Amino acid sequence: DRVTRDMNVGFLRQLHKIWQKQGWLSDTFNLDFTTIPYWGEEEPMENNWSGKRNKALAGMLAVLAEDPYSGLIDYGDTTIAHKNQDAVVLEFLDFYRKSATGPDLKYLIFDSKFTNYENLSKLDDNDVKFITIRRRGKNMLEEIAEISPDQWRSIRVECADNKKRTLKVNDSRIFLKGYEKEIRQVIIQGHGREKPALIITNDFELDREAVIVKYCHRWLVEKTISEKIEFFHLNRLSSSMVIKVDFDLTMSILAFNLYRLFARKTEKYSTFTAQKIFDKLISNSGTVKVNQKNIEIIMKKKRTMPVLLDMLSEYESQTYPWLHQKQLRFQGASIL
Repeated sequence: DRVTRDMNVGFLRQLHKIWQKQGWLSDTFNLDFTTIPYWGEEEPMENNWSGKRNKALAGMLAVLAEDPYSGLIDYGDTTIAHKNQDAVVLEFLDFYRKSATGPDLKYLIFDSKFTNYENLSKLDDNDVKFITIRRRGKNMLEEIAEISPDQWRSIRVECADNKKRTLKVNDSRIFLKGYEKEIRQVIIQGHGREKPALIITNDFELDREAVIVKYCHRWLVEKTISEKIEFFHLNRLSSSMVIKVDFDLTMSILAFNLYRLFARKTEKYSTFTAQKIFDKLISNSGTVKVNQKNIEIIMKKKRTMPVLLDMLSEYESQTYPWLHQKQLRFQGASIL
C-alpha cells in the first residue's frame, strides 16, 4: 500500500538499464493499450474497450511497450485517463531516454487510435521514426478508388509461418492537418481485408516492403499480445486499489520477462508462450534434500528434463547468502 507510481517507474527504469546493458533491447518498440477491469467500489472509473471481453468495461486503461525482437515488455502504466492518453507516446519516449544506457530509440509502431497528429509531429521533432495507421474516411476511400492502375505496384512480403503474400501498394507523400508537414503514406490492398490499409510514417528512406513488414509484424503483436500476457493475468487483475493494480502490473511485467529470458537459454523453446514454458519446463514435482554444504533438488522425470538440467547447470557453482552460503544441485530422479 506504500508503493507509489514513481517507485514503479523507478523499478522499470532499473530493469530497462539491465535489459539494455545485456543487449536484449532493440531500437524499435510496439505500443499497445489494454483494459484492466476494476472491481473496487470506492473510485469512479472510466469505461474502456476490452477486446478480450468484446465490450466496454469500467476499468483502467493500461499501456504496454514491447520489444518486437526479444519479446520483452519494457514499460507499463495503468494510470492513464482519456484526457491524456494521446500523450502516452511522449511519456514512453521520456521514460526511454531517461533510462537509456545504450543506443537511442529509433522506431515506435502503434495503431491509429494511440495518439494524435500533433504528437506525431513532436516525435518527428525528436528524431524518432514512427509507423502507424491512418484512420479511413468515406472521402479517402473514394480518393483511393480513383488512383490510376499505373500508380500501383505489386510486391511480395513475408507474413506469418514464412508464407508470402502479393500486395498492391501505392507510395506517396501527403500533407496532414495537425501534423503540419509532409508525411509518407503507403496504401495497401490485398492484405486479407475488404478495405485498404493506409500506413503513414515519417521515414522516407525505408523501402516500402520494409515499411509494410514492420507494420505487419505489429499486426501480429496486436493479435497475440493478450495471449502473451494471459498467463500472468495482466488484463484480469482484481485489486480494489488503483495504485496496487499498477504495482501488480509492474511485477507481472518482471515475471513475464523472466520467463522470456529463461526461454532464450534454449533455442528449441525460445518462441514458446509463458504457458508452454511453464508446462514444458517449470511445472514439476520432486524431493528437496538439505545437506551441510548444498541443497539437492531431485525432480521428477519428464521428457524435457535433459534440457532443463543443462540450463540449470550454470547455477550450481553459485552460493546463496540467504541459504547459509549453500549451493544448489539439480538432478533428475532415477525412478518415477
